[in-house]
Amino acid sequence: MNRRPVTSSHIASIGFDDGEMEVEFLSGHLHLYHDVPEAEYQALLGADSIGKHFHQIKSRYQSTKLK
Repeated sequence: MNRRPVTSSHIASIGFDDGEMEVEFLSGHLHLYHDVPEAEYQALLGADSIGKHFHQIKSRYQSTKLK
């Protein structure tokens, strides 16, 4: 999955493909979030504070730690 770099104090990049959203953190950790609507991904990219928005939505989706 291709991720796009974002400006955030905690998140390095975010990718989306067919309901799966990858979030790469500046710490190096990589998580895959499942069954994420594309509108949620777009809202995250457009948020004034990506980190704050992500913190509000992350518990809505099951995730798998990839790295």
